[in-house]
Amino acid sequence: MPYGWEQETDEKGQIIYVDHINKRTTYFDPRQAFTVEDVMVKPKRYDGNTAALEILQGRDLSDRVVLITGGNSGIGFETARSFALHGAHVILACRNLSRASKAVSLIQQEWHKARVEAMMCNLASLRSVREFAESFKAKKLPLHILVCNAAVCTQPWTLTEDGLESTFQVCHLGHFLLVQSLQDVLRRSAPARVVVVSSESHRFTDLLDSCGKVDLALLSPAKKEYWSMLAYNRAKLCNVLFSNELHRRLSPHGVTSNAVHPGNMIYTSIHRSWWLMTFLFTLARPFTKSLQQGAATVVYCAVAPELEGLGGMYFNNCFRCQPSEQAEDPSSAASLWELSERLVAERSAGVQAL
Repeated sequence: MPYGWEQETDEKGQIIYVDHINKRTTYFDPRQAFTVEDVMVKPKRYDGNTAALEILQGRDLSDRVVLITGGNSGIGFETARSFALHGAHVILACRNLSRASKAVSLIQQEWHKARVEAMMCNLASLRSVREFAESFKAKKLPLHILVCNAAVCTQPWTLTEDGLESTFQVCHLGHFLLVQSLQDVLRRSAPARVVVVSSESHRFTDLLDSCGKVDLALLSPAKKEYWSMLAYNRAKLCNVLFSNELHRRLSPHGVTSNAVHPGNMIYTSIHRSWWLMTFLFTLARPFTKSLQQGAATVVYCAVAPELEGLGGMYFNNCFRCQPSEQAEDPSSAASLWELSERLVAERSAGVQAL
């Protein structure tokens, strides 16, 4: 049966076919509607109007394990839902386990056979990330697709328990540690893909000091030098640089990575911390992508056959695009990687000392 369909019997004893994805019932066997050419995966042209479920049409992902950070709401939820409705085993890594469990229930209400579960992972705590990685490894599962989706925006200045500015840690450093902690699983599961959700906002900032090195003072500034949107822009630039360097390091082992921009001003909960941004996003809502359309580029980079073995790229509207000049700079990517390794190692040493 095509994914999402089930054969059942009605009250008269007649065989019926239920499409759980589109919520419809028919007496017509859907298998007769799919010819060999229909179900063959071919390179296809998508655009900004494409929905994630369109990209997955006809795909059976029952042999795939997918991990998504921040998958309980917004684009992350639609990404998780799209994969789960096509058979993948989906794990939502979220800081709020109650909200994540509700998201799991919503997906399973839509299709009761969906394999989706929630696990606790707070990217604002490197300790939590390490604990999540150990819990995931204990499941003895492969990992074919890792979507680094979670983010915060327009946050007031706060330091995490690790002593770093929260936007930088949630958007970048927490994901850096997560991928580092799971890279052995990704390698064993190869071919595997990492998709890092960035933004066009990465174009409106820089990260380098006068010596051409990534400057921690810019990424984790003092309160008096903090501006929330600039912190977000810098974190999104980190996302592209991280994805590029990750691909350079892991692609020889069958693990590829690409960064994506999901869409402009898509209405999600990411802007809830600042009333003005919420107001602006509300005004723009009728003219922007839906959440399903926002998830499309993420899903495309995660499953497109034509991208097998390819990475170190930046995508928007399911097309490869050129990011900012600094985002393509390999020395900046290497500098950020070295800084991230040092920050993680220092905080790991502090935990062990306790």
